[in-house]
Amino acid sequence: MSVPTITLNDQTTIPQLGFGTYQVPPEQTAETVSTALEVGYRHLDTAQMYQNEQGVGEAIKASGIARDELYVTSKLNNGVHRPDDARRAFDETLTKLGLDRIDLFLIHWPLPTLYDGDYVSTWRTLAEFVADGRATSVGVSNFQPEHLDRIVAETGVVPVVNQIEVHPYFTNEDARAASIRHGVEVEAWSPIAQGAVLDDPVIGKIAAAHGKTPSQVTLRWHLERGDIVFPKSMREERMRENFDIFDFTLTVEEVATIAALDQGEDGRTGPNPDTFDYLP
Repeated sequence: MSVPTITLNDQTTIPQLGFGTYQVPPEQTAETVSTALEVGYRHLDTAQMYQNEQGVGEAIKASGIARDELYVTSKLNNGVHRPDDARRAFDETLTKLGLDRIDLFLIHWPLPTLYDGDYVSTWRTLAEFVADGRATSVGVSNFQPEHLDRIVAETGVVPVVNQIEVHPYFTNEDARAASIRHGVEVEAWSPIAQGAVLDDPVIGKIAAAHGKTPSQVTLRWHLERGDIVFPKSMREERMRENFDIFDFTLTVEEVATIAALDQGEDGRTGPNPDTFDYLP
């Protein structure tokens, strides 16, 4: 099954469905990612904070898959936002992945209450990696509307993506709208709300009508709305289930019905980017 691609604002393309590695233990990452590649995933999402980049790199090397058939993303850790630290951390990411170029590199969190509120210098540093050819594209993660507005206004460099929490219980419309306004694609993390939506009767009814699972319907909902998603599972059968979402579509009414499950801020499962200040 061919995964659809989305054209980013720098005219490169990204597979709309990928495989996430958040909370995959480092010692199990190579085997888990290898299974995902066997299933058919070609878009891999990792991060310095996950501490499993090396395992992702081992799986890539062992797969024998041509480099240009893979799309690899990683993210800058919170403790290395200062420019020189970010440069060193990026070098380490390439080394651990065993790559001389990464497809996409993101600022993981804006951390507006740290570093004197200066995430702009960090963003300028990421732009250097595109200029020197070691990153094809750069983007951000967990950026609120004001964070996006600021980096674009002060640098003129527009991220290709904003990876934010989005799922039926937290549609995060303000951040989605700001991203779209800037021509930034939305990547949805926690796309099934860490499993919370799987027992929802509304989603269950729609899933039954299509002969699909609640997880498949929720992931399809994201695709219909234009989100890029990368569900994580360590079980092969679930990996295959999550990959099997291209043989049906939702109606406009079904998409709206699922979106109406939004609980606003009460539905958020992760930290609020305005106040999140975790340093590893």
